[in-house]
Amino acid sequence: MISVPEGLADTLTWPCKAGVISRSHSMPATPARAAAFEILLRVERDHSYATELLHSYRNAKLSTADHGLVTELVMGILRWRSLLDQNLAAASSQKLERLDLEVLTALRLGIYQLIFLSRIPHRAAIFESVELVKGARKRSAASFVNAVLRKISAAAPLAIQDATDAGTLAATSAHPGWIVDRWAGRYGLGIARQICEYDQLVPETAIHVHGQAADELNQAGIKLFPGRLLTSARRVPSSDVTKALAYREGRVSIQDEASQLVARLVGNGERILDCCAAPGSKTQLMARQNPAAKILAADLYPHRARLLRELAKAPNIAVLTADARRLPFPAAFDRILADVPCSGTGTLARNPEIKWRLRPDDLIDLQSRQIAILKSAVAHLAPGGRLVYSTCSLEREENEAVVETVLAESRDFKLIDCCPELEQLQNSGELAWKDIDSLLSGPYLRTLPGTHPCDGFFAAIIERQS
Repeated sequence: MISVPEGLADTLTWPCKAGVISRSHSMPATPARAAAFEILLRVERDHSYATELLHSYRNAKLSTADHGLVTELVMGILRWRSLLDQNLAAASSQKLERLDLEVLTALRLGIYQLIFLSRIPHRAAIFESVELVKGARKRSAASFVNAVLRKISAAAPLAIQDATDAGTLAATSAHPGWIVDRWAGRYGLGIARQICEYDQLVPETAIHVHGQAADELNQAGIKLFPGRLLTSARRVPSSDVTKALAYREGRVSIQDEASQLVARLVGNGERILDCCAAPGSKTQLMARQNPAAKILAADLYPHRARLLRELAKAPNIAVLTADARRLPFPAAFDRILADVPCSGTGTLARNPEIKWRLRPDDLIDLQSRQIAILKSAVAHLAPGGRLVYSTCSLEREENEAVVETVLAESRDFKLIDCCPELEQLQNSGELAWKDIDSLLSGPYLRTLPGTHPCDGFFAAIIERQS
C-alpha cells in the first residue's frame, strides 16, 4: 500500500466551470481531489500532459500535503488506469465506455484510493467521488458511483498474478498489450517485465548543477545524492528542487541522467546546432560544456521558443523559431544535436498518459517526420562534423530504422560507434556506469528503464566525410 500525507484541507478553492466542481450543486470536495479531478479530465479531453498541469499556477496555491496527494492521485491513476478499469468493469452494471467522462474519472479516483492508499478511509474515498460527480452536474449518477465503489470496497484485496507471458504482463502491469508484445518480442519477456515494473514506480528526480549550485542546495536543506549513470549528475530523492533559488536562476536543471548522457555525446565544437531544442535542458548542458562555442537552438513552436529564451541563461545561446525539416539558413555546424519528437515510450514512468494515447500507426507517422528532420540536419554538417540523433523511444521504427534510411541515401555520411565515445567518458571520470556493454546495441547507445536507472534513450552518432 502507498501512504499519503495527512492534514488535508477541507474547503474548495478550485474554479467552477464545466466539468469541474460547483459549490452550488454539492458539498465541497477537498482541494486535492477537486484538483486531481480537473487535471485528469484535461488530460483526457485536451491531451494535456499531467506533469505540466501538476506544476501549473493553480496547483501552486495548494498546501504541501494537498499537492502531494494530487500528484499521487493523478500519476497513480494514469499509471494503473487499465487495471483500475478492469476492476471497475467487473463491479459495474454499465459498460465503462458508455459512462460520461466525469463519472468514469470520479470512479477511477475512488477505486485508486480504495486499492492503493491504505491511509485513506474507504468511506472518505467513496464520499468524495460521489460529491465530485454531483459537483460536475452529474447528480443522477451519484447513486451509481456510490454502489460501484461500495461493492469494490467490500471485495477481497486486489491480487496481481505473476506474468508468464506478454498478455498477462500487460494486464497486470497496466500497459497496452500491443506495446508489451513489441517489447517482449524485441528484448525478451524478462527485459519487458523490468521496463513495465520501472514504468509503474515513481522515478527519482535527476538534476544537472552548474558552478556552486550543489553547495547552495545542500545549504538550503535539499539533500543530494551522486548520479548513478554520470558523476556530474545529482539525484534528489525527496525534496522539491524547483523552489530553490539556484533552480529559478537557471543554475540547476531537472534532467534525466540518460538525457544528460546524450548531451555529453555531442562533445565539443565551435558552432553547435540544437535543431529541436525546447525545453532546452540539453541546450544548456551543451552550452556549459562549450562556453566558447556559438550555439543556435531552434524549435518549431513560437511559444516553446519563447520559453527556451527565458530558460536559456547562457550568453552563447541564440534561439530561433524554425521547422527542423526546413532550416532557414545555409550555415554549417561542427556539432549538431537532433533530439527529435518521438513517441516517448522510454519515459512512461514520468509520462504515463502516453501509453493510453499512442497507437501503432503513430510510429509510422512519427518516423516520416524524424527522417525529414535527420535529412535536413545532416545537410548542415560541416566536413568532419558530427551529429547526434536521439529519441526517448524504445521502438526500432523511430531509432535504427530512421538512421539506416538516411544513411542509405548518401555516401557523404558514416555511422560512428558509440562504444569508444562512452569509454572516453568513462576514462575521463564522467561516466559512472561500469557496464558499458549494457549501454550499447551494436554501434548505438540504448538505455532501458529497469536495466538502467533512467529513462529509455537511443542515440546514434553520424559523421560527415571530409
